Amino acid sequence: MNHWLIAPVLLPALLGPLMILWMRHDLLQQRVFGVIGSLLTLAVALKLHVMAAGGEVIVYRLGNWPAPFGIVLMLDRLAALMLVLTAVLALVVQLYGIGSGWDRKGWHFHSLWLFQLMGLNGAFLTGDAFNLFVFFEVLLIASYGLMIHGGGPMRLRAGVQYISYNLAGSALFLAALGTLYAVTGTLNMADMAERVAQMPAEDSALLRTGAVLLLLVFAIKAAIVPLHFWLPSTYANAPGPVAALFAIMSKVGVYAIIRFFTLVFPADSVIETIATDLILPAALITLALGQIGVLGTRSLTRLAAFAAIASIGTLMIAVARFDAQGLTAGLYYMIHSTLAGAALFLVVDMIAARRGGDFWLRLRPAIRNTGLISALFFLTGIAVVGLPPLSGFLGKLMILDATADDPWQTWIWGTILVTSLIALVGFARAGSILFWKTHEMDPEPGNDTDEGEAPVRGAIPPKLETDEPIQDVDDSAAPWLSFVSTGMLLAGAVALTLFAGPLTRYLQATADQLANPQLYYESVLRQQEGSK
Repeated sequence: MNHWLIAPVLLPALLGPLMILWMRHDLLQQRVFGVIGSLLTLAVALKLHVMAAGGEVIVYRLGNWPAPFGIVLMLDRLAALMLVLTAVLALVVQLYGIGSGWDRKGWHFHSLWLFQLMGLNGAFLTGDAFNLFVFFEVLLIASYGLMIHGGGPMRLRAGVQYISYNLAGSALFLAALGTLYAVTGTLNMADMAERVAQMPAEDSALLRTGAVLLLLVFAIKAAIVPLHFWLPSTYANAPGPVAALFAIMSKVGVYAIIRFFTLVFPADSVIETIATDLILPAALITLALGQIGVLGTRSLTRLAAFAAIASIGTLMIAVARFDAQGLTAGLYYMIHSTLAGAALFLVVDMIAARRGGDFWLRLRPAIRNTGLISALFFLTGIAVVGLPPLSGFLGKLMILDATADDPWQTWIWGTILVTSLIALVGFARAGSILFWKTHEMDPEPGNDTDEGEAPVRGAIPPKLETDEPIQDVDDSAAPWLSFVSTGMLLAGAVALTLFAGPLTRYLQATADQLANPQLYYESVLRQQEGSK
């Protein structure tokens, strides 16, 4: 067996507790070892990417137990791609957290960061449905700790809402797994796929029930309408670098949908038809709702959160086809939206820090480093909206091309094009308020509104709660590192544009591999040499 497959899970699982035990009172050591952990994870992810690039499905059997009796980790092109994307994002955003000083606002930032990496990497590598649930729970626990990092009533309230909603999703996940186990007698994904393929159509009613429950669980994780309610408050109230890392969190739900509905459930089956019929309308509504939120919100952090919802809707339009062309376009847009969405949250955090913690879209004096930050906001807005020449434009163009023969083509093209215009207006409005009209608005006493309500026209948005820690630019340990980190994410969007050709060919090979699940079955269930 190739023991490199366990390293992305094992490295953060070992470093995280060691940091808590030995370095809990030494921030410098936590920073050093936290960055080292992220660097090592990235190095391992790159090595695994090279191993998977040839098209082989590599299996690691924990305890050397043969499948389906033992737990397996499974590496293919898609899993390797997600590992690299996660490691790059985690390292860059962690550097931002250090440079901005966010990591000293509370306890155990870097150890929680590593636990988050452990959950993400495990979810992408596992070949067992129950262990996907386990790694989802690791994600939930670590993300809750990061979500409330720095404290404050608004953040705590959003955190409680976030964990309550996701715990309900976890209970539904267990119900779905119990249903599927009752039908198939296994939770190994490859073994389950073979048993599902052999099941008579007249006996598949309970199987369809389990599949729909599973789809609902992953829709919660991905924040697809109408199961998206947890995301705006969570992302808007999370610390800037944490919200940026959460850009990959919703992609775990998308990854799980792709994995299950290409591997476990056979192509052209009733279950896949149900999934398509449910996902595509929900994706269109998710996209429209997100972009309308971008236009309508008066909070800078909520603007970024609604942009994240819109990106999920765009991504799921391509994924809902479950064919090679749609998956290729979807995977390209997934990489773009993760990098661009994370960059937007970091830019928003820098703007709020220079406005004394004020994240409302209202007139204020000019901020420090206005020229550089306005340029970053402009570039990020172009990337998120999907304007040329950055990768968002290419991603949307690929999705439009992939859906050219879809029966819903008119609705798909119309929704993508119209909502892109809405988002453009929303970002232009926000940019003009932040960087163009920079004089102070006269206060109007008695106009304060609750944070959760939409302010009336002319009203002054409320101040932050008095015991809410305000991130100020003076808290930054190394402001230059914040700019470098954000620039690296935007450079990633530029690289996606410059190297769109070779990347698209790799993603096409990834989609073709997903369309041929027989290789998974043979690798996991037939090849037992590593078990002997």
